[in-house]
Amino acid sequence: MNAQAGQVRKRRVFHIPGYDPFHPRRYRELYRTEGAAQAKISGYEIGVKAGTSETSFRWTVGARIAGQPVMSQIDVLVWSDIVRDSMAQSIPATYLQLVQTAWTYISTGTLRRLMWMRKGPVIAALYPVVMLLSQLALAIGIGSWLGGFAESVGQGGLAWIGFPEGAVFTGRIWGLWALGWLVMIVVVVAILRWFKARDNKLFAYYLMHDYAYSAQLRGQTPPALAARMREFQTLIAAALKEDVDEVLVVGHSSGAHLAVSILADLLRSGRVPEGGPALAFLSLGQVVPMVSFLPRARELRRDLAVLSTSDKLTWVDVSAPGDGCCFALCDPVAVSGVAPDNKRWPLVISAAFTQSLTPARWKALRWRFFRLHFQYLCAFDRPKDYDYFQITAGPLTLAARYAGRKPSGSRIDIPVSKYTSQVP
Repeated sequence: MNAQAGQVRKRRVFHIPGYDPFHPRRYRELYRTEGAAQAKISGYEIGVKAGTSETSFRWTVGARIAGQPVMSQIDVLVWSDIVRDSMAQSIPATYLQLVQTAWTYISTGTLRRLMWMRKGPVIAALYPVVMLLSQLALAIGIGSWLGGFAESVGQGGLAWIGFPEGAVFTGRIWGLWALGWLVMIVVVVAILRWFKARDNKLFAYYLMHDYAYSAQLRGQTPPALAARMREFQTLIAAALKEDVDEVLVVGHSSGAHLAVSILADLLRSGRVPEGGPALAFLSLGQVVPMVSFLPRARELRRDLAVLSTSDKLTWVDVSAPGDGCCFALCDPVAVSGVAPDNKRWPLVISAAFTQSLTPARWKALRWRFFRLHFQYLCAFDRPKDYDYFQITAGPLTLAARYAGRKPSGSRIDIPVSKYTSQVP
């Protein structure tokens, strides 16, 4: 079949987003605009048409690349509703999450070991802690000052209207003291609400909920998400029975470790048919160690080991040192301490932002950390061998595209995690 020769005319793509509360429509529009930009730069044709599905968010892609027509159906596997539910936290609950999450990563020694690899994602993890504590400190500082000012004004007012000194003292203790505290509390609450209302610019609450969601069970998958992942597995298993040349699973950010477990379960259950479509896994900007390094992530560590030895799929892991929100060029299997002797995956390569983006483009994006974390899904104005649109809509399977490609020489592939136990 075409897939065996590395050729693709029909493809199914399943995109698993990271911790993202927004409607998946934005992924389609991102694909539409960035795909058109990349096609213009690289000299091929690509078009996007909205699709319908009761189980996912879908669009179809028609492309002509290197003179070959290809049809791809792309499904976003939606778990944004679970994300939104997990973010429905009050301000006090978010600060409690902060304490619990920080304690989990610090007390287990996980934070220290994560810092041995890449500082960027650790700084990103510490950012919401520092930002939220700074907001609280500022709110308390301003509230205390205004509360004290209210007390002083009230005390001066009592003295001015002729209250005797003893009465003024008693009033300050019982009335003005309460007034000062009331003013302080009102001001603190108002300031914290003001900051939260602007979190679409600051991302402090968003990131805090993200890290707290991964750490709440110390690495175990939350039940609601585990159930949704089983649904995703069923959809992918069904696609593997279709008349297509390749089934490609894309896991972006924290979606990468979801994809690892989904695919490992598919392999264990024997749902990857012999002679079926080529099965491929593309992990982008992964943050696997944030979960796999936690003490109860035994299932994920087992799944990493299972996937790393399989001859039934191709796994390519793409990241870039310029992306400060991922563990760039860190082999997720090796650093988690579960690499078997016969390990073959993933192929760890760099998207090399500083080389694949022109100096002007890199300068414009360099400090836009969250935008850079999505660059893997976008156009490159000086592309090298990583092109998201050729991978998802081009005429070659992932295996054929990277056949003979050597891994990045600067990758980190030594055991780092303190916890390496696996579910039997």
